[in-house]
Amino acid sequence: MKVPLRDLGRGLWSLLSGMRVTLGQFFKPTVTVHYPHQALKMPPRFRGHIELVRDPETGKAICYACKLCERACPSDCITVEGVKLEGDKKKSVTEYRLDFTKCSLCGACVEACKSNAIRFSHEYNLAGRSKEQFIMDLFKRLEAEGK
Repeated sequence: MKVPLRDLGRGLWSLLSGMRVTLGQFFKPTVTVHYPHQALKMPPRFRGHIELVRDPETGKAICYACKLCERACPSDCITVEGVKLEGDKKKSVTEYRLDFTKCSLCGACVEACKSNAIRFSHEYNLAGRSKEQFIMDLFKRLEAEGK
């Protein structure tokens, strides 16, 4: 008779100590982010996909299509095209395509760029239904942001 009562007492003690922990956590502030209504604050060193940098004086892309980033990319996910316009000393970028489905976010392209024309963006919530939505023309995207 002593053993079942002792087991019952231990079970009751275990239940009460568990409820004490639960009630202690219940009154602490929540840590959960309610996703669609709240967004996480991204740290400053977060690496999203790459983006072109705009020249603050002219408003155009700093990139002059030297293709160093394209050569440095181990995943072959960058394609750069450029044209030399009349009166300009350097080429102007006309197409900067990024296939984000292949990108490993290694940063080799950002390090290889001598003119600091590309950087990591702070976009973290990319979602899509097809692969084609992740093949982006960063030059057209930069122009659309400027308008």
